[in-house]
Amino acid sequence: MHLAPRILVTGGAGFIGSYLCERLLESGAEVLCVDNFFTGTRTNVAHLMENPRFELMRHDVTFPLFVETDQIYNLACPASPVHYQFDPVQTTKTSVHGAINVLGLAKRTKARILQASTSEVYGDPEIHPQTEDYWGNVNPIGPRSCYDEGKRCAETLFFDYHRQHGMDVKVARIFNTYGPRMHPNDGRVVSNFIMQALRGEDITLYGDGQQTRSFCYVDDLVDGLIRLMDTEAGVTGPINLGNPVEFTIRELAELVIELTGAKSQIIHKPLPADDPRKRKPDITRAQETLGWQPRVKLRDGLEKTIEYFQKLSTSA
Repeated sequence: MHLAPRILVTGGAGFIGSYLCERLLESGAEVLCVDNFFTGTRTNVAHLMENPRFELMRHDVTFPLFVETDQIYNLACPASPVHYQFDPVQTTKTSVHGAINVLGLAKRTKARILQASTSEVYGDPEIHPQTEDYWGNVNPIGPRSCYDEGKRCAETLFFDYHRQHGMDVKVARIFNTYGPRMHPNDGRVVSNFIMQALRGEDITLYGDGQQTRSFCYVDDLVDGLIRLMDTEAGVTGPINLGNPVEFTIRELAELVIELTGAKSQIIHKPLPADDPRKRKPDITRAQETLGWQPRVKLRDGLEKTIEYFQKLSTSA
């Protein structure tokens, strides 16, 4: 008799985590979703609660977790500047102590484990686009470093556990992801612009608006995470997962205004400290190793995201 794999998703009630839980359940897996609800919400996974193969546990990964599992996706960490700068010490602890705790669990249960890392490990990059062998340009003492350096240290721990204990680890570097279930007040550029447009407010651009980002729709990202988890044991990554189509922040603002039909004007404010000027993944490794590339165009993904926020604001 073939038993369904038991999969632990930390941060599973978050924006990306909830979609991952959904997809894993669709594949027939048993899913244990762990979240402390700092940025995740029960609402994101409410529709999964009826599924007998789904379990939700309130737990903070900075404390050890004693469960049985075959695979672990470690997504636990606030990922937007507003949230990770709210309690920077706790953010670092979530990345570092959290990694130690889930790696210890994976070692005991012999589980395969995937770390959701970030494009922020590249900092304000001096090479463009960013390849996985680039070591980054990160300010280790700035206001963003709790997140940037926390994630860099988590990667260090994953590779040290791999080298020291022969563990089966995977590291994904996630670039700007967007879609329905984003937190409306998370301070990220997509949710900021949409909320401002829907409220009929002016849209705030920081700096001249010429800084670039590459936006990956959440369905595409989750597909990449699952493909990486399902690779053979020798494939550790890190692997960039993101959309290589680059947009200026101004172009994004103009597209949001067009799609919402808002009358918003674009206004400029000073650029925050250590804000990266350019961000674009080189996804050659993901294409070759995982046969993966994003399919959802920005316009299509934005339409779905705007629709979600519209429903949210009318039901609030």
